[in-house]
Amino acid sequence: MAEPRAFLSFDFDHNEVSRNLFAGQAKKDSPTPFILEDWSSKRVLPEAEWERLIATKIAGCHLMIVLVGKSMSTAYGVAAEISMAKDKHVPSFGVYVDGAGSSSTLPNGLARNRTISWNWVDIAAAVDQMLTEGKNA
Repeated sequence: MAEPRAFLSFDFDHNEVSRNLFAGQAKKDSPTPFILEDWSSKRVLPEAEWERLIATKIAGCHLMIVLVGKSMSTAYGVAAEISMAKDKHVPSFGVYVDGAGSSSTLPNGLARNRTISWNWVDIAAAVDQMLTEGKNA
């Protein structure tokens, strides 16, 4: 398989800086290479159109990485993206960002035991695991 494609889900209102840092570091620091594309919508769309667009983009990926910040309880879009990934059998895991940790609220659909700290060795291991699950199995 060529480098796997990862959909990066994040709370645009609270974690955009972490998304930028994560995406930049993924290119040079991850022991397991994977491709992060900028899948975000470039403009505000009606909800149904946004859902169709994002569901199509998620379906074209091998895995989803969810950046879990402290404000996940208000991140409707993140929970919707996790649900879309489950529907498309795209495996996912979370990475704590912006001071979030094991006591932080997780978005609906993301398991605590699939959410890890921002450590590239652990992230690479999680990417490798995702490549044996869901639609990748």
